[in-house]
This record gives sequence, C-alpha cells and structure tokens, in this order.
Amino acid sequence: MVHAWNAYRTHAFGYDEIRPVSGKGERNWFGVGTTLVDSLDTLWLMDLKEEFYEARDWVRDSLSHEVDELVSTFETTIRSMGGLLSAYYWSKDEVFKEKAEDIGRRLIRAFDSPSGIPYCQVNLKTGEAVNEKWSPRETQVAAAGTLQLEFRELSRVTNNSFYSDKPDRALDVLYSMNPKNGLYYTAIKNTNKSPSFGIVSSRLTFGGRADSFYEYMLKLWLQGGKTQPKYRDAYDKAIEGMHTVLLKYSSPSNLAYLAKIKYNNGGRLIHEFEHLECFMGGLLALGAHTDPLGVDSERAKRDMKTAKDLTYTCYQMYSTTETGLGPEIAYKFNKRSDKKGEHDILHKEKDFEPKGDAAHYLLRPEDYRRSHL
Repeated sequence: MVHAWNAYRTHAFGYDEIRPVSGKGERNWFGVGTTLVDSLDTLWLMDLKEEFYEARDWVRDSLSHEVDELVSTFETTIRSMGGLLSAYYWSKDEVFKEKAEDIGRRLIRAFDSPSGIPYCQVNLKTGEAVNEKWSPRETQVAAAGTLQLEFRELSRVTNNSFYSDKPDRALDVLYSMNPKNGLYYTAIKNTNKSPSFGIVSSRLTFGGRADSFYEYMLKLWLQGGKTQPKYRDAYDKAIEGMHTVLLKYSSPSNLAYLAKIKYNNGGRLIHEFEHLECFMGGLLALGAHTDPLGVDSERAKRDMKTAKDLTYTCYQMYSTTETGLGPEIAYKFNKRSDKKGEHDILHKEKDFEPKGDAAHYLLRPEDYRRSHL
C-alpha cells in the first residue's frame, strides 16, 4: 500500500486514476479524486495517518462535485459517497461528512423517475437524470439496488431521512416484482410507473449488472441490526434460487460455477463463470455465519459448502493459467451431473477455458475479498 500510494501521490495526486505504464494522472471519473477518496479508509486502517491527513486536506481544499456532466449514479455512490462516509466513520472529521452530504444531495435526484427506481446517470450540477443512451428505457438491477447502504448511512450521520426515503422506496418497488426463485433479470424498465423486466442484454446471473444487488440484500439486513427481515428473506430466497437454477459442477474435476440464463431463451443455460462472481464465496460465508436458523442449520451448512466450492473454482481460474492471473470470464465448462462429490485435482482434460474476448485481467477485488471470509 505504501508503494502504491507513494506512486499515486508523486505522479497523480488528486486525479481519478494513475495510468500504470506512463504514470500520468487521468480524470476519467470526472475529476472527483476517485482513487484518493476511495483509499481514505484504507489509509486510516493501515495507520498511515500522515498520508490520510494529506489526502484529507485535498478533500477539504480541492474536491468539488460541481460537475456539469452525466456520471454513473451507481459508481459515484459506492466510490465517492461511500469513500467519504467511510472516512468520516473512522476519523469523525466533519470535512468528510460535509462533502458526503454535498454529493448525496446531487445524487438523490437520480431517483426522480416515474417508477422511483433510479436512472443510471445524473448530472451532478444540473440534476438532469437519464438512463444510458444504449438502453434509454432501462436500468440494471445492480445499479438500482446497490445504493441503499450508502444513502442509509448518510441519513444516519446527518439525522435526515431525506437521504434514505427514496432509495428505500426504490428497493421496495424492486422487491414487489417478486420474481420466481428470487432471481432478477439484469434489465429493469424504470421509465413507467410500474417497473418490469427489460430485454436489452438481460439475463439471470450473479455476475455483472446483478452481483452487488444480492450482496446488498444481506448487508442491509446486517446494517439495520437484523431488525428488517424483508432484506434477509429476499437474500435467502435468491440464494435458494441460485442453488436450484444456476449452480452447476464441471467435469472431470467437479468445480462449482454459476451459469447464466438469457432473457427469453427458453431457460437454456450459458455455462460461463465471471471473475466478478468470485465475491460469492465471501457473501455465502457471511450469510451462513449470520443465518437466523443457526450456523449449524442445514441451510447454513449448504451455503458454507457452496462458498468453499466456488472459492476453489476461483483459485483454479488463477492457478491454471500461465500468468497466474484469472480471466474476466471462464467458459466451456464441461458439464456434469449435479452430484456434489469431493474436489479432485485437475485432470489433463480441462474443466474450462478463458473466454477469448474476456481473457484479460482487470485487477478486480472480488477474489481477494472472498479469501478473507
């Protein structure tokens, strides 16, 4: 962390990102210091206080959210507002709360859609809110259901329910759709009063455009002190659906993976597993250890086993490549029966391959996150 931070500080301090080869700073997240803000809680937790307070001074003196461009509602909420709220939680420095409330006031306007389900993008200066150009009538379920932790925390620290009312209602609207097996198609039509599932690149998956929606079900229940069972119920229903519909095991090595189903394709499975889905090992373990039925219940033991199985697959996605880096998507899984035997070492016959157009590595944190649970 010290090495990485010093490089960022030297070459790109205050920029959104540092380019790994040239070392130059880049404002590709609209100049809101994304790397700096997203690193604040890590600096604090690693006791890098000198670096933390230098970054705090930049936030106080230079950070502006007066951005006359459309930004991602989802990404800006979890990275910018989430980073500021985390820094305030640890340090209690009022600068971070003030900046978090400033950006929260701007982002909340994304929820002013006919259905109450937020638009994908919002102009931080003007308040204009729209969906992506390639899908103007639809948002993604992760983009709509992965905002509530941050807005509820902002509401708590400011003692103002204004920031949580609309996000909570949006989630209630999503839950009212009540899909079979608790699994949501990724595309949600949000421009009519009553939402419905969309069709543009829509699929049942725990990967991109859906992943964190299921994560927040469990974490909202935990954030609320386990007093709001609707969130835990939604999580448990979705995980039951995952086991019934999407969880598969490969041949010859019996590797667990989560398949996908495209919208309107007759329920046919796509046997791919995304690097993004490696977070499921950690999520399932957290769910098992907090299960209201008890950690020794059959459900919790099932979920813990699946957590370990998926984590082992993610390990194999790294260990079987020449570079030791996992691909963005693994595919061509050799399908086998759903019998869940013990793991065996990989045979000469491959269980999967890196997908040609998604064989790259994006430094994603999901595999690291699951390893700590």
